[in-house]
Amino acid sequence: MIKNIIFDFGDIFINLDKEGTYKAMAALGVTNITPEMIEVYHQYEKGLMTTEDFINFYYNKFKINKTDLVAAWNAVLLDFPQRRLDFLKELAASKKYRLFLLSNTNELHIQSVIDTVGETFFNEFKDCFEQFYLSHEIHFRKPDSEIYEFVLNENNLIAEETLFVDDLKENTDSANTLGIQTWNLTPKQEDVTELFSKTNI
Repeated sequence: MIKNIIFDFGDIFINLDKEGTYKAMAALGVTNITPEMIEVYHQYEKGLMTTEDFINFYYNKFKINKTDLVAAWNAVLLDFPQRRLDFLKELAASKKYRLFLLSNTNELHIQSVIDTVGETFFNEFKDCFEQFYLSHEIHFRKPDSEIYEFVLNENNLIAEETLFVDDLKENTDSANTLGIQTWNLTPKQEDVTELFSKTNI
C-alpha cells in the first residue's frame, strides 16, 4: 500500500525543453560539450560550486557575456501549467499521502522558475510538500542511490510504501533498486494529473 509519493519537478510539473540550453549555447558559439563541462554542471547541481563560480567557469572559457550565459542556461525551462498545481493542491488537501519533492535543480534554475511563475504560485506549490528537496541544497543528485536513501532515512519512509514519479528512466531504475515503487512518466504522452489511472495506488 502506497503511503508516500516523491515527485520530480522538471517535466513532471514544469515543462522542459531538454535541448533548450544546448541550442542556446550553440547560438553563442559553444557546440562541443566536454567531460569537464559536464563535471562542472554536476558539481553546481549538487551545490558544491557557487553560482558565481559556475558562471565564471563558462565566461573564462568562452568569453561570453554573463547575462547571455544565464539566459542560455535557463533556456531549458518552459511553462508550469495551472492544472498540475490544482491537481497537486487537491492531492495535498486529501491528506491520503505524505508528499515530497526531489529534484536535480540548481540555484539559477529555481530562481528563474520563481521569477517566471511568481512567488505566490511557487509558494502554493512548495507548500503542498512535507519536504522540498533540491539537489543543490542537499548535495546529492539523481540517479545516485544516496539521494533516495537520504530521503527515506530522513523521513522514516519504507521503500515499498513509497512511489517515486520521474521522467528519466535512469532515475526510476535507481530508485527501484532500493525497493521504491516507480512511475517513469513519459513527457508529452503522459501527465502527472493521470497519477491514479497510470499507477496502482
